[in-house]
Amino acid sequence: MGQTRVDLLHLLEDLRDAYPGSLEETVLTEILANSLDSGATLIRITADSAGSSLMIADNGSGMQRRELARYHDLAASSKTRGKGIGFAGVGIKLGLLACKEVVTESKRGKSHVATQWHLASRHKAPWRWVPPPGMVAERGTAVRLVLSDPLSPLVDRGFVEAAIRRHYQPLLDPAFDGILSSLYPKGVTLEVNSEKLRKQACDGLEIGPLAVYPRRKRKPSAAGYLFRDSGPLPEDQRGLAISTYGKVIKRGWDWLGISPTAPERIGGVIEVPMLAASLTLNKGDFIRSGARGAAYLSFRKAIQEVVLRQLAAWGDSREQPEKARPRSLRVLERDLERVLMDLSDGFPLLASLVEHRRGGQKRLPFGPKAQPGIEPGFGPGSLTPPGEGSGEAGAPEATETGETPPQQEQAESVQSPESGATAHDLELPASPRERRQQRLGLAVQFEERPGDPEPGRLVESTVFINQAHPAYRRAVASRSEGYHIALSVALALARLAVEPAKEHAFVTAFLSRWGEALSEARRPRRKRK
Repeated sequence: MGQTRVDLLHLLEDLRDAYPGSLEETVLTEILANSLDSGATLIRITADSAGSSLMIADNGSGMQRRELARYHDLAASSKTRGKGIGFAGVGIKLGLLACKEVVTESKRGKSHVATQWHLASRHKAPWRWVPPPGMVAERGTAVRLVLSDPLSPLVDRGFVEAAIRRHYQPLLDPAFDGILSSLYPKGVTLEVNSEKLRKQACDGLEIGPLAVYPRRKRKPSAAGYLFRDSGPLPEDQRGLAISTYGKVIKRGWDWLGISPTAPERIGGVIEVPMLAASLTLNKGDFIRSGARGAAYLSFRKAIQEVVLRQLAAWGDSREQPEKARPRSLRVLERDLERVLMDLSDGFPLLASLVEHRRGGQKRLPFGPKAQPGIEPGFGPGSLTPPGEGSGEAGAPEATETGETPPQQEQAESVQSPESGATAHDLELPASPRERRQQRLGLAVQFEERPGDPEPGRLVESTVFINQAHPAYRRAVASRSEGYHIALSVALALARLAVEPAKEHAFVTAFLSRWGEALSEARRPRRKRK
């Protein structure tokens, strides 16, 4: 009988390349994520340049002997997606690429065990039980990395502190204590070489709060701030950073689809705990398909709204005039919006791509089926307490009769598609006196991607049509670009709207409704008397 062999070194190298940062930053942030998920309130990091080692110890829940043994299996994890930021069980394994050995000690109750682990060859990573070295006191887990390179940045205290502040900025900013209090009720203390990392508030010249409120809730489900300075900011501070459970996932303006007139002068952070369930394997981005992808796109649209509002208050928003867009493209997008709104009942995940017009809203439920993940009605603490401050930061107060004021009925609402049995959706505020600054629904753009077999692709809330595709050139020659674009949009949206086995049914329904929308557009309108 044969036996399946695994090239472990090649697999670990592929995992390393999938992470956006350097190997050293990845190992450090993954170990910290495991400590946070264990409920730790104190995390001690010791960078020892003389011994070429890095030790990270916490006072979390710890592991028993059976759990520690399973901890050495690749992709083995006892965590649940959406309940923290460490769920895949692959991060700590990357330490084998940079270390001579990895010593792990864990203590829970009467169980106090430790192991020694190293990468012996391309196919083997043996580990063995060793006497506990005493890195853990009462309870918790400690990991000591004996580095192969004595000049590794992980032995530099300055590098370690800078990486922690960059990747876990909300944990070290007092402005986020409110929204993170429900996730870490006792707080989290970080120490580097026995020195506590002090919290640092934003020192921007101008600071504008951001908050997204769930329907009928006083506490925001996403909160943060934008800040503007008089001069250009450092590269790692430009743009809006989005984080979940205190870990920054991505930063910049590209992911948000918004560009201020002076993007180099504006930065910020927004914390969205509910998006933990939408993280990709490497925790460097969010899933774009299925229910988790719809949750991310819904939050992204709500964040766009509050960011545009703040930029407009500063007079620093870059608007794209509607008349500057080609008329044919404007008509195409209006037809697409009509099709998406009509299909939303049968394919609820399209709700995140529908434009919500000022002066009127369409309630688009995510669907009645309950799925495991984020709890319904989750609302962490408020960045700005209700009733304090001004503008958009605080939630509206209830009236004396106990009824909810109409302003709160129109508050931004983001509910996870993986929540309970009731239908939840995103509702953006509507006001007939305000004019939308920028289109936030589905957009269509064109690009050249020679050699790409896909006629179109969905990026965030924009479908990019491949003009270099042979089918597009044939459509142009036969003057049938409209049908080709409709088919390309249907194929691009199918991955978000349905499971792979149902993509054909979605494309068929989309094209059918597309044809009906054209007939309705040509139908003469009745004159008003």
